[in-house]
Amino acid sequence: MAGQPKTMVRTLKPSLAYRIRKSLARDWDLYLLLLPGVVWFLMFAYKPMAGLRMAFYDYNIFRGFEGSTFVGLANFKEFISGPDFVRTVKNTFMIALWQILICFPAPIILAIAVTEMKNKFVSKLTQTATFLPHFISVVVVCGLVVNFLSPGTGIVNLVLKKFGHEPIYFMVMPEYFRGVYTAMTLWQDAGFNAIVYIAALVGIDPQLYEAAIVDGAGKWKRIVHVTIPGILPTVVTMFILNIGKMVKVGYEAILLLYKPTTYATADVIATYAYRVGIGNRDYGLATAVGLFEAVIALIMVVGANKLSKRITESTIW
Repeated sequence: MAGQPKTMVRTLKPSLAYRIRKSLARDWDLYLLLLPGVVWFLMFAYKPMAGLRMAFYDYNIFRGFEGSTFVGLANFKEFISGPDFVRTVKNTFMIALWQILICFPAPIILAIAVTEMKNKFVSKLTQTATFLPHFISVVVVCGLVVNFLSPGTGIVNLVLKKFGHEPIYFMVMPEYFRGVYTAMTLWQDAGFNAIVYIAALVGIDPQLYEAAIVDGAGKWKRIVHVTIPGILPTVVTMFILNIGKMVKVGYEAILLLYKPTTYATADVIATYAYRVGIGNRDYGLATAVGLFEAVIALIMVVGANKLSKRITESTIW
């Protein structure tokens, strides 16, 4: 009615605390499932970061930070100017390059192969046989490699002897290390890594294949024009994640396989940090080497993500 004040209704936005409480009450079971993973990351991924300041100290484990001498960037300078810097960086990127060129495409090819097989029994058998090695301890796998390549009793050298060749000392000759390590990694991880691509392949719309068949496309053309574009976002994501792990290169296996005679091609940044920290008890230098490795990995991930955005428009963030 005219002359009467109009009542203005304002919609109040719920507070952040209210929204959090409502979300917890609604999805408490999902948060409960998430809790163990969050605790694990807090304890083993974030809490140890407090020790990174060790890289700037001549750290003594008995005196702690208060009793250790602050040296600033001296540990970084010692590593970069030392005789092992070029060798470890070169070996890290060479082994990582072998991993990217050989071990990264292999799961993609395996996934396409097992999904394209018409005999489902053979397909499942192949998938299972390549999947199981991932769950074998790396210590056991390295022991198998050493035994198989033994110059006296190893099956590889026994076969070589049958063909009239002299036994080869694979594990003490630096020129064979990268090939041996890459083959071992390929055997152990190809089947497990293929699961991601198999899941992506299952998600491709079958109508795309039917349309390609109607247009007269054979199996190879269907793979090139339907399968590969369909899994390309997954491939790009996995590639960026693998770029971040390049500098790590599975150093645990390298520690179990290499010897002083193979340091020329096998000693990487992570194994050097292990030897300096555990062997020489130079914890400040070891932490500085590890921090240097992490910074390089971060730069590579950011660079790969930007490059992927320019080329394929598929990125992680």
